[in-house]
Amino acid sequence: MITKRIIPCLDVREGRVVKGTNFEGLRDVSSPVELAKYYSKCGADELVFYDITASSDGRKLFTDILCETAKNVFIPLTVGGGINSVEDFDRVLKCGADKVSVNSGAIANPKIIGEAAKLYGDQCVVLSVDIKRVDGVFRVFAKGGREDTGLDAVEWIKRCVSDGAGEVVVNSIDTDGVKGGFDLEMLEAVCNAVSVPVIASGGAGNVGHFIELFKKLPGADAGLAASIFHFGEVKISELKQEMKKNGIPVRI
Repeated sequence: MITKRIIPCLDVREGRVVKGTNFEGLRDVSSPVELAKYYSKCGADELVFYDITASSDGRKLFTDILCETAKNVFIPLTVGGGINSVEDFDRVLKCGADKVSVNSGAIANPKIIGEAAKLYGDQCVVLSVDIKRVDGVFRVFAKGGREDTGLDAVEWIKRCVSDGAGEVVVNSIDTDGVKGGFDLEMLEAVCNAVSVPVIASGGAGNVGHFIELFKKLPGADAGLAASIFHFGEVKISELKQEMKKNGIPVRI
């Protein structure tokens, strides 16, 4: 049976890890290199590194910090932020990333998914989608959750998966940083629409929220979180032991 993954997320701005609520009110947390070292040692299955203002600032991702982070990580590393071309995929992979996450870049140029999948393989292409309810409809937002694209989220995800995205990160803006639990309704809609791995992001506040995610949505492949891990509210080793007790397949 495939084990469920626990993935800490490093949201990086100007070389520092930051965290906010509903994509706003960012505060400083730590050095990405030091946090990456910590998570690599304490049982995380993978690590996600997002340069969260690269797209909105119209610049490329910080490669020096990424290279240093990748050197200190011995688990799969997914990197995103400012990915707008296959050249950006190439640059980030050469810095040590295992997978590349594309969000706003795919909205601006949907062909990037298929082009990157052909060059590097589907398993390397991660579609990250920032989703918010607008009048009861799941809508895709761009530029770090600042811009409503008008795209239907589920239809967009289906299109990108058919083009070659091998994994989907579902970021719920409605639940981000609120710590009230994952957005199960949104995640269920995505899991029912595609057959590739789906990673739940946004809303985890305690161990029980991860148990609820995997129990109620067995189709979800991983749970991603930031602040609860960064600030020690949930320890990954304890979370995994609790998952095991609840019969959820997990790597200890």
